[in-house]
Amino acid sequence: MAYGKTIELYLVNGTADSLVTAELSNWNGKAIKIPRLEVQSCTRDDITQAGVYFLFCKEDDDTDSVYIGESENVKDRLIQHIRDYHADNEAYYWTTAVIFIGRDLNKTLIRYLENRLVEIAKSCKRYKILTKNTYQNTVMKESDIAVMEEFIDDIKVVINALGYKVLEPLVQHNPTNPSDDDLLYINTGAAKATGKTTTEGFVVLQGSIINQKTNSNSLNARIANLREKWISEEKVKDLATTEDLLFSSSSAAADFVLGYSVSGPRAWKDKNGKSLKEIEAENNE
Repeated sequence: MAYGKTIELYLVNGTADSLVTAELSNWNGKAIKIPRLEVQSCTRDDITQAGVYFLFCKEDDDTDSVYIGESENVKDRLIQHIRDYHADNEAYYWTTAVIFIGRDLNKTLIRYLENRLVEIAKSCKRYKILTKNTYQNTVMKESDIAVMEEFIDDIKVVINALGYKVLEPLVQHNPTNPSDDDLLYINTGAAKATGKTTTEGFVVLQGSIINQKTNSNSLNARIANLREKWISEEKVKDLATTEDLLFSSSSAAADFVLGYSVSGPRAWKDKNGKSLKEIEAENNE
């Protein structure tokens, strides 16, 4: 059962575009969001503590990327990142850092946190992960691991609340309690796809088979380009999706799957053959 949480956001300089701190109720951790331009001039003691950090970047093709790191003095490490970029030792340019510190964090604990956060971010496949190497064999007591895993759960909540879904999967999969009650399907010709409506839009699930042929006169150019892009990136391989894919609407998802323009609310149907349009109409009565 999920319980409500309180997050206290403090706009240090009176604006959300500047320094922001975030604290969760009953948590010994703290998040600090700071723009790149303010790092060197920042005189706060908390950003000089041991912690983990996320450096958020925007790639040339407008996709999101992130570097996840750890340091016993986060401010010094962020300044080193800036120097490395100016010295051409780093190719990526980050605009915002989100730092997580906590009481009694030490080198062993932050190495564990960094490795786990990189693992989680990679599994979510929201961002390109720029971190190359982490300490994967950190030896810790079982009790310390449990404490850090709980700390990570709180990091997930806070960083999501700050607007970064880097640790949030597109769809929550529960292998111990699978349910197809909210799944939707397209079974037309060679296309056999499974999808789900989420708070962000519509997700076509991994393993869905898309139609090979497309109708250039009917298919939206953006969807056609997206097909080509994701095939080249092997997010679609041998006509099967290799990961969950997010679309703005059920119609965009259906167009992608079928290769021609259709009404998503009519095309997607549940296991009983009821269309998404009918389901939404019933829910709104």
